[in-house]
Amino acid sequence: MREAGAVRLAVLGLLLACAPANAAGDKALGEYLSAECTSCHQSSGKQVGGIPAIVGHPAEQFVALMNAYRERQRDNPVMQAVAARLSGEEISALAAYYASLQPNP
Repeated sequence: MREAGAVRLAVLGLLLACAPANAAGDKALGEYLSAECTSCHQSSGKQVGGIPAIVGHPAEQFVALMNAYRERQRDNPVMQAVAARLSGEEISALAAYYASLQPNP
C-alpha cells in the first residue's frame, strides 16, 4: 500500500515537471466553467469531508492534477469523468480562475 502512494507521488511530480511553465488561462472562462466545480468543492476555499479545497490552488498544480485525472492516473471516477470532458484550454482557464481566488477564513 505504501508503494502505491510513493508511485502516485512520483507520477504527480513527473506531471508537475512536465506541466507548461505558464499555465495561464482565461480567468473569465474559468469563472464561467466553475459552476460545475462548486457543486462539490466549496467556493469558500474550505475542505469539506473528503472533497479538497481548490480555491487558491496553484495553477500549475491544478493543471497537472486535472491531467492526471484525465489520463486516469489518479483514482476518482467523478473527477476522471469531469476532466475527460474538459479541453486543455478549459483546464487552464479553471486553473487561472481558482489560482486568482483567496480562501475565506
